[in-house]
Amino acid sequence: MAFMDCCYASSDGKRVMTLRQFKQWVKTSLDTNRDGRISKAELREAIRLTGFLFASWKSNKVLKSADTDHDGFIDEKEFINLAQFAEKHLNIIIIK
Repeated sequence: MAFMDCCYASSDGKRVMTLRQFKQWVKTSLDTNRDGRISKAELREAIRLTGFLFASWKSNKVLKSADTDHDGFIDEKEFINLAQFAEKHLNIIIIK
């Protein structure tokens, strides 16, 4: 699922989607090996593909923020942390 297919842009250019749409986008677009977890490499590639600069630095920042059990992956129980980070730092608005 392409990023643009799952959401629309607000007047300030931020992507707007529901939490369900965000979760589906993450699972289909970021989890490239389909293991149910998001790795640092998967994050880095996704950030790079969305056009953000400093993808490696941002992926480290995302992982540090969202990976609360510090196992190097973002899994289902840490998903809300990823959504909160995306709202703060990746120009995404998640609506209910």
